[in-house]
Amino acid sequence: MLRNYFKIAMRNLWRNKGFSATNIFGLSIGIATCLLIMLYVLDEISYDRFYSNADRIYRLNSDIKFGGNQMSLAVMPAPTGAALVRDYPLVEAAARIRQTGSILVKKGNENIKEDGQNVGYADSTIFRVFSFPMLYGNPDKALTEPHTLVISERIAQKYFGESNVVGKTMILDDKQPYKVVGVIENLPTNSHLKIDFFLTMLDHEDSKIDNWVSHNYTTYLLLKEGVKPAQLEAVFDNLLLKYVGPQIKQAFGSTLNDLKKSGSYLNYSLMPVSDIHLYSDRVAEVSPNSNVQYVYIFSAVAFFILLIACINFMNLATARSANRAKEVGVRKVLGSYRSSLIYQFLTESILLTGIAFVLALGIGVILLPLFNDLSGKQMTMSVIEHPLIIPVLLLFTLFTGLLAGSYPAFFLSAFEPIQVLKGKLSQGAKSSSLRSSLVVFQFLASVFLIICTVVIYQQLTFIQNKQLGFNKEQVLIVNDASALGNSTESFKNEVLRLEEVKNGTITGYLPVPSWRSDNLYFPEGEIRQDKAVSIQSWNVDYDYIQTMGMQIIKGRDFDKQLPTDSSGIIINETAAKLFGYSNPIGRRISALTDFKTQQTRAYTIVGVVKNFNFESLRQNIGAVCFTLGNAPGSVSFRLSTENIPATISKIEAKWKTIAPGQPFNYQFMDEAFTNVYQSEQKVGKLFITFALLAIFIACLGLFGLSAYSAEQRTKEIGIRKVLGASISNIVALLSKDFLKLILIANGIAFPLAYWAMSTWLQDFAFKVNIQWWVFLIAGIAALLIALLTVSFQAIKAALINPVKSLRSE
Repeated sequence: MLRNYFKIAMRNLWRNKGFSATNIFGLSIGIATCLLIMLYVLDEISYDRFYSNADRIYRLNSDIKFGGNQMSLAVMPAPTGAALVRDYPLVEAAARIRQTGSILVKKGNENIKEDGQNVGYADSTIFRVFSFPMLYGNPDKALTEPHTLVISERIAQKYFGESNVVGKTMILDDKQPYKVVGVIENLPTNSHLKIDFFLTMLDHEDSKIDNWVSHNYTTYLLLKEGVKPAQLEAVFDNLLLKYVGPQIKQAFGSTLNDLKKSGSYLNYSLMPVSDIHLYSDRVAEVSPNSNVQYVYIFSAVAFFILLIACINFMNLATARSANRAKEVGVRKVLGSYRSSLIYQFLTESILLTGIAFVLALGIGVILLPLFNDLSGKQMTMSVIEHPLIIPVLLLFTLFTGLLAGSYPAFFLSAFEPIQVLKGKLSQGAKSSSLRSSLVVFQFLASVFLIICTVVIYQQLTFIQNKQLGFNKEQVLIVNDASALGNSTESFKNEVLRLEEVKNGTITGYLPVPSWRSDNLYFPEGEIRQDKAVSIQSWNVDYDYIQTMGMQIIKGRDFDKQLPTDSSGIIINETAAKLFGYSNPIGRRISALTDFKTQQTRAYTIVGVVKNFNFESLRQNIGAVCFTLGNAPGSVSFRLSTENIPATISKIEAKWKTIAPGQPFNYQFMDEAFTNVYQSEQKVGKLFITFALLAIFIACLGLFGLSAYSAEQRTKEIGIRKVLGASISNIVALLSKDFLKLILIANGIAFPLAYWAMSTWLQDFAFKVNIQWWVFLIAGIAALLIALLTVSFQAIKAALINPVKSLRSE
């Protein structure tokens, strides 16, 4: 019987080649897209789940509101982890990581720059908390001595050409020898830790200071078996009272309760390591994270695309019902049961879906490299990496076939043979309200995706073009200026002699991802917690504001002719507001330089700079100030030339003259700014791609449906033409039913899209307003797409000679 079902199914598919090709192609595109999104979602939710004890690893977070500043931090005070292990038996082990920026690694006579995201100081217990497989070396003894490090196998191969390099020496920053005491496996790409160099924490002096108010260390805990995170979080208040309270009391004469009463707070919390990638967007993350919203969005998009493809199948199959009605009638007269007919139609559906799925796998394999480029991932369809992929795909094929074929099977098998054989079966698009509902759903999803795509594109464009309070265009940042040693100023002056260079400044503090330093400031003589203002404190030189293109709105810039400016300070508008100064020029404020001893340094406000965005546009502009000081992290130059490559070559030549053997690394400020929004850009590109695919699949179904609608109304069209109807009349006749459905889809999609995009935009402090014309464009676009799709078939039907369509009458 099954063989017979299969044979009949093959004959029907072959007899209706056009229908079969349309359905198979639409389904294969939908399934291939769904598979790619599924790989993306699986990769996103797999982050940091590969550790043997992942369910017991937690990161400590801190939430602080103090001095007019509110911060959610992924870092903790240096002594926190050790105190928890010492005082509370709930904790089995603790480990800290402190990232300190990029390093230079000696390879022969060459210095190679390693990105700061790949480098971190770490406690020796890091290998107890995390189950990093150590290929060579002893994890129990690693990082227990000064000037030692553990590297990944990739780094061992890169610098030594072999994996077992334990005992060998690496020269860092052109001066410090480090002994390799371990080589670990390369960390998987689905890890929020990207570190290849683990330097011993013993070499980081600040790690030994008993300071409970400075937050700089990413701290991980390994809880003991059976311990719930809530049990440990219950002791955090006692921890704060025991260690933080006395230091607050010593500095300000206030207790933690006094801080809470004034509206300030300090809270600690735990986050599972497996939640960090999708649920954490805090200050000082060890690497950029994603957002669980995108997982939900793309999961929904995959579902909708697959559903649209299945709807196409159901629409086309039911639209063809008239062509197979007599077949059903004859079968029933000859004794076929309805169940047999259902099995027959489901067999056809599963067979078609199986063919589509094989084609979809091929499409997926071909498109995966492009998809990896768009998403910034390294996903594969390897059965080894995804052992469940084969059974999942088989079940997926069966499910899709049953879902897509269920309605046609039950619909066709329900025909009454007497009515069918008398020719009384109703025909046309109007005969099925369900089919109309499915068309509405298809274009509802398409219009929804069009609106979301336009809003996402608007927001990304807004980010790129927003007035930031500084000019990011044509600013060249030369990184790792510390390699110049005492010649940094000479390098700057040499480059400024080039006619293509307008200005230059030496500092590691820039309004793009770079150095950051928080400090507490007070009105002079009022060192009290209720008077504290938390401010980003940046050391700059005399040329900083001019080079960055910032605007002084009150007072003046630093002046080389005024020696008193060594104790001068420039604040932004937010800082002035937090101090409550309407005219801050000449006011004296003090910076707290030592928390325990309450040592301060007084400054005179000489200027107020217009607010500028120095953090992500997801956040409101915080308080920042400039003081004159030495911070040679980078040298930035504003260029005034169109021939950028030639100018860079000249600057590089001067670098090599002053610092031979040191790598010349640079970036442009606008590129550094854009990199902050890599996640949104990738999501935007993916969303646009998927939206276009969804619209294409919907149009493919509408194309096939309009073809069958025209076929079923061939004689009606012939009669209308004989009676004088024009081609435009025929096109309008066949198009109006579909266009009504598109209008209904628009009415439902508009409020849904508005709600979804309003929710997404809430993550940005600076965002576009959703304009009414976005909905108008999306609605008109959907109508035009539908009209063009249907009109092709309508015109084709209208051009048929009525003699041919009526010759059987």
